[in-house]
Amino acid sequence: MTRARVIFRPIGVIRTGHKSPEKTPIQPVYAAGCCGRVHVLPQYAAGLRDIEGFSHIYLLYVFHKAKGVRLTVKPFMQDVEHGVFATRAPARPNPVGISIVRLIRRQGNTLHVDGVDVLDGTPLLDVKPYTAKFDVIKGTRNGWQDEVSDEVAMVRGRRGYRKEEYVSDSKRGCGCRKEKQVDPGKCSAEQVKKCHGGKKTHPCKKTGER
Repeated sequence: MTRARVIFRPIGVIRTGHKSPEKTPIQPVYAAGCCGRVHVLPQYAAGLRDIEGFSHIYLLYVFHKAKGVRLTVKPFMQDVEHGVFATRAPARPNPVGISIVRLIRRQGNTLHVDGVDVLDGTPLLDVKPYTAKFDVIKGTRNGWQDEVSDEVAMVRGRRGYRKEEYVSDSKRGCGCRKEKQVDPGKCSAEQVKKCHGGKKTHPCKKTGER
């Protein structure tokens, strides 16, 4: 098999409030309220035509802060080693990431999005629309992730992320969002939901988009 060299050039950049990998949610489902902007380079702006008709979009990007390649990893969700291709860990031979985010609106060549789980300054490779006609698959298997409870997944998925709206834990009666997170098993499911994305009010409407 001949190893051909493939070169990708970024089509833009993703701007978010996430500065540290350790404090960035690991998937969009755990990043509710994390708003960001997707800046597409002007020469590609025409490619965004009609994108505003979709509620969600795929972002393909480079894990530009990934440190090396590992074929077996311990994912954030479980303290057990798995093959990197059975996870979404960034330590991949080709460090390409993918996220489904909610499209709030388009402003010229900028897309305002919610549910962003990527670092600020991440190079953007592509944008694709999410559509129920193609992308909804019923009756799936979820491998080792079926062994992880929803409560543990919520806490681990948020990682060290904190935002002003989520800090006032004393009012919610839960200690899992303080400086040192406790074992998620010490928080009830109700407490975890309140502290980790269970609010009905969209945080972006309170703070404004970054």
